Amino acid sequence: MSVVTTAPSRRLLAAPALVTGLVVLAIGMVIVRNGSVPAWKRSIFHAVNDLPSWLYRPLWPFQQLGALAVGPVVAIAAALLKRYRLAIAVLIATIAKLVLERVVKVVASRQRPGTSIGKDVHLRGDVSATGESFVSGHAVLIAAIAGLVTMYLPGRWKILPWIVVALVMITRVYVGAHNPLDVVCGAGLGLAIAGAINLLMGPRSGDART
Repeated sequence: MSVVTTAPSRRLLAAPALVTGLVVLAIGMVIVRNGSVPAWKRSIFHAVNDLPSWLYRPLWPFQQLGALAVGPVVAIAAALLKRYRLAIAVLIATIAKLVLERVVKVVASRQRPGTSIGKDVHLRGDVSATGESFVSGHAVLIAAIAGLVTMYLPGRWKILPWIVVALVMITRVYVGAHNPLDVVCGAGLGLAIAGAINLLMGPRSGDART
C-alpha cells in the first residue's frame, strides 16, 4: 500500500541531496584544477572505454538521454500527465544546467580524454578529441531530472531513474567523451540542482508517493 509523502519528509531527502551533490562537485573541482589525469583515473577510464565495440549500439540510446532536448520532452510528458509542478521543475532544472555548467567550467576546466589522456582513447560516434570535458552536461541534466522525477514515483520504481543515470554516465565514458570524474561530478551538480528545486517546489502531499 502506498503512503503519501509529507512535505517535511521531502525536505529530509532534498537537503542531503543538495549538500552531497555540492560536496562531490567541490572535491572534483579541486582534483581537476591542473587539468591532468592521474594514472589511477586513467585506469578507471580505460576499464570502461576499452569495453568491446559491439556495445556501442545497445548503449547509444543512453547517450542521447543526456541531450538538452530531453528536458523539454520530460516536461511535456509531465504536463500531459497533469504533473504541472514537475513539468515546471524540469524546465527550471534544464535552465539551471545550462547556467551552472558554464559557471563550473570557468572555475575548473579539463579537456576531453582525447587530449587530457592522449591518443590511446577509443572515440566512438561523433565524439571529438578536443573541447572542455569537466563537467559532463549529459550527467548534469539526467541526474537533475532523475532527482525530480524520483519524488513522484512509488516504491521500487524510484530506482529506475538512477539506473538510467548510471547507464548514461557509463556510456559517456565508453564513447570517449568524458573521464569518470567528469560524469561523477556532473551527476553531483545535477543532484544538487534537483535537491534545491525539491526544497523550493517539491511535489504536493498528494503527488509524491513512497
